[in-house]
Amino acid sequence: MEFFFEVLIGGLLSGVMYALVALGFVLIYKASGVFNFAQGAMVYLAALSVVGIMEWGAPLWLAVILAFAIMTAFGIGTEKFVLRKLVNQPPIALFMATIGLTFFIEGLAPMIFGSDPRALDIGIVDEPIPYILDNWNMVISKFDLIAAGVAAVLVTVLALFFQYTRIGRALRAVADDHQAALSIGIPLQHIWAIVWGVAGFVALVAGMMWGARNGVQFALTFTALKALPVLILGGFTSVPGAIVGGLIIGASEKLAEIYIPPVMQDLFGGNFGGIEGWFPYVLALLFLLVRPEGLFGEKHIDRV
Repeated sequence: MEFFFEVLIGGLLSGVMYALVALGFVLIYKASGVFNFAQGAMVYLAALSVVGIMEWGAPLWLAVILAFAIMTAFGIGTEKFVLRKLVNQPPIALFMATIGLTFFIEGLAPMIFGSDPRALDIGIVDEPIPYILDNWNMVISKFDLIAAGVAAVLVTVLALFFQYTRIGRALRAVADDHQAALSIGIPLQHIWAIVWGVAGFVALVAGMMWGARNGVQFALTFTALKALPVLILGGFTSVPGAIVGGLIIGASEKLAEIYIPPVMQDLFGGNFGGIEGWFPYVLALLFLLVRPEGLFGEKHIDRV
């Protein structure tokens, strides 16, 4: 039983990390109604900025501040030079713009900071928590617990911000109808700039956590793919849905990796490893058949 809870808790902590990446997608989707394909590349740019600036001789705290400035400027610049030109255009135009933005980031970031994989030390040791190990005989990573705590606080603050502040209400109005929002005086460009700036900050936090965990490398761009099942389960427009979807995906993939292969081997023989890589997508596909809008997404009713 201890092993089961060890796997479950480890999966839940990983799920909060997935939710952190998914949060960036939710923010952009709420503001523009389009899936930001560049979010994974933004995570890569943020992590590469921190480690690159540190290699130039800056301490961690200064590197984080400068990287935050870079990501905020990048988000605002994206709104000004890309999205502002596409106001009232079909959503597919915005989606294609984010694809182009992805390739732009993936080419520019290594040119400035280098492309070699590097470690990122943020002062959190990835080791078991002694108290839990001694009293419950479970291996729970100190790094995973702290990273999950940071992600949970960030998600909570953003959820409250967008739910109860004036900017949050303006954001929901912009997401519902761009033209209607403009007609009542909501500055669309300002709202988009704020949201993209916040998304850049979220990418910075996610990039630091994932970079410290797995190393700063091009593979960080693929974290966007891990966020897809989270978004499908939680809903593309819900900040709380991102955290709930992340918890479900994180826990289910870890449990599936441990408990499904022995059953499959007994039934069919052979090797059934690697389930962790594809199980979340199967779960998301099945979930689409039952509730396409997600657990917290807005349900659309077709009018005839």
